[in-house]
Amino acid sequence: METAMSARLDYNAVDPQGTRALAGLQSYVDKSGLERSLIDLVNVRISQINGCAYCLRVHTEEAVARGESHRRLHLLRVWAEGPFTARERAALAWAEAITAVNQAPVSDAVYAGVSEHFGDHDLVALTYAAISMNAWNRLAIAFRKPDPALAA
Repeated sequence: METAMSARLDYNAVDPQGTRALAGLQSYVDKSGLERSLIDLVNVRISQINGCAYCLRVHTEEAVARGESHRRLHLLRVWAEGPFTARERAALAWAEAITAVNQAPVSDAVYAGVSEHFGDHDLVALTYAAISMNAWNRLAIAFRKPDPALAA
């Protein structure tokens, strides 16, 4: 059984153009007008689903630094039962559906629910937020991005 996971390669050092392109998408999301707290919740939840320890730690710390409560972050895994607004729940359902699109298409019910709380522009921005976080997770997981903060 493998216990310690070492980095495979530094993707940014090999070809920083990809990282810059992805950072451009993230910059769009950050300037889209979506609430920063909502983006934080989406980032943390997607990182939980994908099992990206690096991104989970980074985005949880960022969320706390911006004022998100530990209580809500602890309950994010069960957001449907937790202390989240209807808009946050709709966003989290949308983000989860996008993240799991390989398992099932995004349902009409999830689309209808998110459309109740987001106009067209914000829904597109929210979708790009989920796409961006999933891409960052996949890079970090595939290449085993080291996180000195998680070293034992």
